[in-house]
Amino acid sequence: MKKTVLIVLTTLLFSGSYAIAQTKTELQKHYEAFYDQMRLQGDIDGVINALTHLNVLSPSKERMDTLAYIYANDNQHLQALNTIGIEKIDTDSDLAVQVKAISLKALNQPKRSLEQFEILNQRDPNAYLAYELADLKVQLGDNAGAMNHVEYGIANATDDMKYAFYERQQPYEVSLKAAFLHIKGLIQYNMDKNNIDAAIASMDEALAMDPNFNLASLSKQALTSRKDTPEDKK
Repeated sequence: MKKTVLIVLTTLLFSGSYAIAQTKTELQKHYEAFYDQMRLQGDIDGVINALTHLNVLSPSKERMDTLAYIYANDNQHLQALNTIGIEKIDTDSDLAVQVKAISLKALNQPKRSLEQFEILNQRDPNAYLAYELADLKVQLGDNAGAMNHVEYGIANATDDMKYAFYERQQPYEVSLKAAFLHIKGLIQYNMDKNNIDAAIASMDEALAMDPNFNLASLSKQALTSRKDTPEDKK
């Protein structure tokens, strides 16, 4: 009798484990198909839903990085960072570091964002990363460091490279070289407020490349106003 009970219990346990495994496999296949369909339809919420379920069913670092990237690309930066964290981890994938850098910058965390951009720059330096590094270092008061990135960027940016700005209701793009010249003007002013002409000259160079560069135009107006109204005359 005891042997019969033991056999029955063993059979039930095996059957239960097999059923759970089978259900989990079926669910995973379902959400993989659901993910593919949501991607096909361009349904971001559906893609996020599918990846979240897949990560619960079968955790994957690569899939978590992808989910965080989709959040960041949809301007859900807090959700992106909640997914992969904010720590500086040298072994992170390029995608994870990029998400952390972009999302931390968007959430006004320039120091933490700079750490992530520096990792990317160490792995594969390019003109776009140079601009982000220069911009962040200006915000943090490291004008000399920012100028090094500007000089690198101007030397390595090609004519077809563009950078987007969002200070107007309608976002717009300008030449990346013009963007570097604009930030160069800001650095020149920060480093020598008695030589506003040099900063204005850089703004003029930027505007010569892109006459519709609104931010450069606003910066030039502010610099010209300061020149016309020196500090000691206020």
